[in-house]
Amino acid sequence: MIRLVIADDHPIVRAGLIALFDLESDIDVVAQAATADEAVTAAEEKNPDVVLIDLQFGARATVTGVDATRRIRELDAAPYVLVLTNYDSDADILGAIEAGASGYLLKDAPPHELIAAVRAAAAGESALAPVIASRLLDRMRAPQVSLSSREIQVLELVAAGRTNTEVAAELFVSETTVKSHLAHIFTKLGVASRTAAVLAARQRGILR
Repeated sequence: MIRLVIADDHPIVRAGLIALFDLESDIDVVAQAATADEAVTAAEEKNPDVVLIDLQFGARATVTGVDATRRIRELDAAPYVLVLTNYDSDADILGAIEAGASGYLLKDAPPHELIAAVRAAAAGESALAPVIASRLLDRMRAPQVSLSSREIQVLELVAAGRTNTEVAAELFVSETTVKSHLAHIFTKLGVASRTAAVLAARQRGILR
């Protein structure tokens, strides 16, 4: 029996997922969580095999699905984590996978694909939606237009309106390092300004 925790801030989404998995004889939903912190607690207390988690938990939430994924994967006898979200930017995908997620699916996935992904994750296999797998392959095939995870972090903060000084403080690096990252970002994206870099990254699906 696969023990599953469902974490999403929308009650209707949780109810729909629970109803879906209740039809499967080999999957038992042992807990549900409305916040990222609750997901971590459920992972600690319920000993699940898989945690199915969204990336965002409301505009006011300070803890994201990526944060929770990292904390869950650091637990003793850690369950596998499967992301189910609406977001498919490079920043979201890479952040989740680097945090330890075994799989990444979008909420428009057909039910049979989601059920198969949970079974795959429980078996220790990766479970990527076709569009996500294609995106990762594209990054590998076209490294000249792919930003590193650190460059994406820098650009996300720039997009949020942070100055170089603020970016440096938040990432615990020097301003010189931030400027170096920006120079590489400008070169890769073929732009000459911070604003143009953010716009180009959004057009390429690198940022939301």
